[in-house]
Amino acid sequence: MLKSLFHWKVLVNILLAGAVFVGALWLTFRWLEMHTNHGKEIAVPNVMNKSVHDAIKILDDSGLGYEVDSGKYEPKFKPFQVLQIYPSPGSRVKDGRTIVLRVNPRTYAQVSVPDVLDRYKGLAFRQLEQVGLKVGDTIFEPSIQRDAVLRMMFNGATLRPGALLPRFSTIDLVIGAGPRRNISVPNLVGLTVQEAKLIIAQNLFEIGLVEHEDGGADQSDIVYYQDPAAFDVRDQGMQIDIWASKKTPAEMGGKISQLNSIYRIKMDYSVPDQSYYEDEPPVYRQPAPSRREPLEEVPRPVTPSVETPKPEVKKQETPKTPTEQKAKPVETKPKPTTVTPKTTPTKTEEKPKAKRVIVE
Repeated sequence: MLKSLFHWKVLVNILLAGAVFVGALWLTFRWLEMHTNHGKEIAVPNVMNKSVHDAIKILDDSGLGYEVDSGKYEPKFKPFQVLQIYPSPGSRVKDGRTIVLRVNPRTYAQVSVPDVLDRYKGLAFRQLEQVGLKVGDTIFEPSIQRDAVLRMMFNGATLRPGALLPRFSTIDLVIGAGPRRNISVPNLVGLTVQEAKLIIAQNLFEIGLVEHEDGGADQSDIVYYQDPAAFDVRDQGMQIDIWASKKTPAEMGGKISQLNSIYRIKMDYSVPDQSYYEDEPPVYRQPAPSRREPLEEVPRPVTPSVETPKPEVKKQETPKTPTEQKAKPVETKPKPTTVTPKTTPTKTEEKPKAKRVIVE
């Protein structure tokens, strides 16, 4: 088998195959050199700080392509000025190579204005700064939406969300300052419904009930009644109800009287006339403070202490004369010591009887 490998015919075939492969490879490279203009290179011209129109003309004359890239706006350079090129100036490139030109735009790139209406002012500031917009003046306007963004202004014109503005543009915000207190309600009677709604909105009140006599919704109907009444004092943001008809207010007297009985109830705080009462009307009087007099102390009756007479000891007396014997006996009444009370006792006190002493 090894002898067959080294046969002269095999070796000839191997040499022929090698020659064909080398020839094909040489032809390929030759074709590439001719197709790519190998060895024929062009230096990139220096078009830095030139206008984009001049740079494009120079590249076209040199047989080079171009691609314009308007990057970030630089205020210190002129608009449409070439700031950078790639490949760099002086580099050798093939004929027809595309050169990238970085050009300063006319102004900042445009951004979309975010929707910050009816949002808190602090949140609105952050959203505008995130997209590259600046907040200028903040104008406060009476509104029931305190510290909320009511409108966006740019150069004196109202700005809508989604509008395109150059980056770093300055916009003004109209912010609600809260409702005002004690505002006079406008007179709407005699106006059309459309005019009444416009005046209600201008005075920063809310449109409440709108009732048409015929049940329709004609904006040309005449307002003949309103609640609250004209010139009443209310706070901004409160609702105003209106009643409208195709008739004039003078022709709606009955309906107005009926509505007055519902919405214009008057409370009479005057003192009623005494003549309306047959008897004196009950009047509440605050009772006078009672004054207590000191109670008189009723002394208790003191029972007099009766002294029990001591038994008398008969003494031996000298005999007396007959005249002395006839003498009447002397009655002695003991005087009891009693305290006389101020008030008469209920029971009559019995006086102790005197004891007779007979002297024999």
